[in-house]
Amino acid sequence: MSIGIGLPISDPAALLEWARRADAGPFSTLGLLDRLVYHNPEPLTALAVLAGATTRVRLQTEVLLAPLRETALLAKQAATLDLMSGGRFVLGLGVGGREDDHHAAGTPLRERGRRFDQQLADLSRLWSGEPHSAEAGPIGPAPAREGGPEILIGAFKPKALARVARWGDGLLAAAPPSWAGGLFDTVRRDWQELGRKGEPRLVAQVNVALGPDSLVDEAKKAMYAYYEFTGMAEQMVSGMLTAAADIRSAIRAYRDLGADEVMLYCYGGDPDQVDRLADLA
Repeated sequence: MSIGIGLPISDPAALLEWARRADAGPFSTLGLLDRLVYHNPEPLTALAVLAGATTRVRLQTEVLLAPLRETALLAKQAATLDLMSGGRFVLGLGVGGREDDHHAAGTPLRERGRRFDQQLADLSRLWSGEPHSAEAGPIGPAPAREGGPEILIGAFKPKALARVARWGDGLLAAAPPSWAGGLFDTVRRDWQELGRKGEPRLVAQVNVALGPDSLVDEAKKAMYAYYEFTGMAEQMVSGMLTAAADIRSAIRAYRDLGADEVMLYCYGGDPDQVDRLADLA
């Protein structure tokens, strides 16, 4: 099982240091979240910069809020990043639940699911080289990976989980082991029922902060601010793992559930966490 790092968003300029350290260590992937009405760096732009600063590690959105974006341009951006990173790009996608994000993008919140389904179909078609429409031809460049970059879909509910087998390559589960097992089982079942070959890629995400009390406090405050809109911020922050033994235990639990990768998501900005977490990977 692989171990990746979810990057903090508090200081975009520091992400180059995070990326270089992760690339030199045992980590498999760099992940970056997405919001529009927030102070996070735009993930496709940021990961393109990090691609040039690294040679090995994969670059993953977790998750890019697809309905906020125009589909043809997203197809081109993702294919370009996949090609220019040498096939290291992983496109994690989700619908997004923040009303202000959708307001700023001009996309109706209540239509995000239907829009997302159409986008997934259109991305697959465009990456295969088909014309955009009767009025417009194919949109290049061709991605490094035939058929487009690997797609992970972030989901929790059955209807959303069903998109993994229909359109994706795997699941991104931001859930503790006690919950993730059921999500994994649902995706595996849907995959088999649709007659997909092989197995879905199963990626778990757990929030961590490893270091002095000041770092842990910083991480908790940042995570609370990010999730305050949900009304469940305190509950989510309470699930952050801040002890090496607890992080090791969670990694083992995800491995036992059959996860292919665990993303250790950091909200504290100290890049020394990369080195501390490398001892657990």
